[in-house]
Formats: sequence, structure tokens, C-alpha cells
Amino acid sequence: MPTRDTPWPDGTPCWVDYGAPDPAAAKTFYGGLLGWTFTEEDEAFGNYVQALLGGKQAAGMGPQMNADDPVAWTTYFATGDLDAHLAKVREAGGTVVMEPMQVGPMGSMAIALDPQGSAFGLWQAGSHTGIQVYNEPGAVTWNEAAVDDPDAARAFYAAVFGYEYDEVPDAGGYTTFRAGDRGPDHPLGGLGGHQPGSPTGWQTCFAVASTDDAVSYVESHGGKTITAPQDTPFGRFAVVEDPWGGAFSVMQQPAGS
Repeated sequence: MPTRDTPWPDGTPCWVDYGAPDPAAAKTFYGGLLGWTFTEEDEAFGNYVQALLGGKQAAGMGPQMNADDPVAWTTYFATGDLDAHLAKVREAGGTVVMEPMQVGPMGSMAIALDPQGSAFGLWQAGSHTGIQVYNEPGAVTWNEAAVDDPDAARAFYAAVFGYEYDEVPDAGGYTTFRAGDRGPDHPLGGLGGHQPGSPTGWQTCFAVASTDDAVSYVESHGGKTITAPQDTPFGRFAVVEDPWGGAFSVMQQPAGS
């Protein structure tokens, strides 16, 4: 089980969380699908909870703040200087929609939109360093953005986080992104064009032991399939929606990976 308990490098997708219209039902749904347990609710932090996998922090969940907002998983990027990165967001044409907020001793957060309206978060770690378990069934394994103008998005995120990009062969212009000090074999995530009928913006992919079983679970518990299970060079993959319309994907990694 790959784990980490120190702050992630700047620009790394370091956390995901979910604003739940029905928190109790969402915990039951995702707990059954991904094997999560949850910390106790705390009114001081808006009843936000940590989803745990094997006792390690895997994701966050709290009540939906605004019923008019779309139900979605939010991807957060690590920063050692939140104010400096927010300045870069504004300089590159993005919008800060939630100004920096201190979350007790755990750290500081903000929410922004890129110029195409894709929402993302930034997290400056304190005692909460972000995801502690990854690339394991039940944990985050990939984060990617689907946008209408990939070239413009690549320019924006390069300006904010210093990303470099590598095109994936035979993938319709889809690229991975990485920090400049990482080689092409160590990507941080992906960015590509939006396909009609699929979710837009930043999406979270969870590793699962069986993609087909995960899809069956989603469908039998009130969700639906957006992209049916398919084999890729990276594993068997599907895109689904939970019962409240929150989209995410699941990936069964190839045997021996």
C-alpha cells in the first residue's frame, strides 16, 4: 500500500473531497464501493469527515455548501505558498472564488476557477498533509481535466504550477502533466479535450480491484454508467455517476502493476 505522511510537492494533486447533498447516504454509498471508514463529524469543522482506507487518509467529505452548486469531487493541488499561487492564478486569467481560509492547525485552502470555468482547490499543508494512501484499491490513482480548449488550459496550468506536458501516443492529443524536475515516466495527472456526453473539468479516478464489479455496485445502488468499462494500456477503466450526479472514474490496474 503506497503511503505518504509528509506534505506533497507544489503542484501535485494532493487531496480530493466531496460536497454531499445527503452525507449519511453518501458515506454508505462510497464506504461500500471503496471500502472506506470515516472519522467522526465535528461541528467546529462543518461536519467534514475524513474517509479512511486502512486507517490512512484517502479523501474528504462534507455537507454540500450550496444546493445550487453541481455535485462534484474537487481536486486540490499542493502549495507551500498559497498567496503566491493565487496571485499566479489571477495573473494567468483565472478567478479565485474562495479566498484563503485557515482550517485550524490542519492547513489553509482556497478554491479557484481556471479561465474555462473548471474548479480546483489549493491546499497549503499544516498538520493535514493530504492523501496518505494512493494507487491502491479504494484510493485515488489519477486526476485529470477534460476541457474545451486543451492548449489554453495547458498554458494556464503551466503558468500557475510550472507544468510540462507529454502527449500520450494514439490518445487524440491527450497529455500528461508533470513538474519540471520530473521525467516523462513520472506524471502527476492528465489533461485532454472534452468528449460530448462525458464530464467536464477536473475528475478523480479511484483504483478498484474490479472495474466491472465497481460499475455493477454503482448501478445497483442508484448511480449510472457514463462510459462503460473498457480496456486501456493503463488498466480497465469506466466513468460513472453516483446517485446524486457526482461523476468519477474507476480503474482496475493491470495485473502485476
